[in-house]
Amino acid sequence: MSSQYVTLPELDKQIAIVRDNIRQITEQAAAQSGAGDEDRNADRIAQQQEELDRLLKLREELTAKK
Repeated sequence: MSSQYVTLPELDKQIAIVRDNIRQITEQAAAQSGAGDEDRNADRIAQQQEELDRLLKLREELTAKK
């Protein structure tokens, strides 16, 4: 996602979606048991956190230009 092609409202929507994904994965992890599930959920959370970090950095860059 390039900052020149995204608007702040679109970016905020993406950030909200990723945050909700992390919340849902965390809730699922709390309801599940087993090492395999824990590893899979930890990987999913880490992946979503990386995406959230990337989006927040992009948002910061967009707001700094204004």
